[in-house]
Amino acid sequence: MMFDRDFRQGMRDSLPIVVGAAPFGLLFGALAVENGLDVYQAVLMSAVLNAGASQMVGIDLFGNNVAPWIIVLSIFAVNFRHVLYSASIGPKMTGFSPLQKAIAFFFLVDPQFAEAEKRYERGQRVSFNWYMGAVLSLYSTWILETAIGAYFGRLIKDPHAYGVDFMLPIYFLVLVMSFRRRRNWMPVVLASGVASVVAYHLVGSPWHVSIGAIAGVVLAAIMAGGGTKPETVNADAEGGQLTR
Repeated sequence: MMFDRDFRQGMRDSLPIVVGAAPFGLLFGALAVENGLDVYQAVLMSAVLNAGASQMVGIDLFGNNVAPWIIVLSIFAVNFRHVLYSASIGPKMTGFSPLQKAIAFFFLVDPQFAEAEKRYERGQRVSFNWYMGAVLSLYSTWILETAIGAYFGRLIKDPHAYGVDFMLPIYFLVLVMSFRRRRNWMPVVLASGVASVVAYHLVGSPWHVSIGAIAGVVLAAIMAGGGTKPETVNADAEGGQLTR
């Protein structure tokens, strides 16, 4: 059944994410209105795109009358990290049908990826019901927060004056730090950061995001080597525990 124990556990696990992401939904809504979008346009963008960082990039470009194809390419560059997320989490979606995987990948945002990875590392099964319980809570509140931010955002004359635009990098820093106990974490993060900074000055934004991510992935693959046997994962049908 859809609303089983796994689904309810997913909703509970998503609560800290919902609380942590709340300022960004409000911030996006406020910035969207500031850059000329109507409330319904901001809400539609959150519902269809469902990716906070690229939405921020998009509205910034909308406000500068940039050609549509450049906006699309820029959003693709920022969202390229989701391809890497899918490659990492896809093999752990045991029991997902192709349609369920397609639905899951649409909802695969940064905090959901981090939460699913942590659940897997604890030896718990990443089931479709657990996954949907987590993402539906996050998705619905993201849209609601966008609407609230867009409606009341016009009351804030200059959001940047309050430093709220700095919330996004802090949020991503927290996500990165949550993986700090992983092997080779420090050199991978440093390589990704350095490559991103260099790309920012040589290539420009937002391509530095994807270039930094690819640099980190390449170094991680080199350091991992090719001789390690992949983990074999078996799901216990009743307990939802994993054995390796």
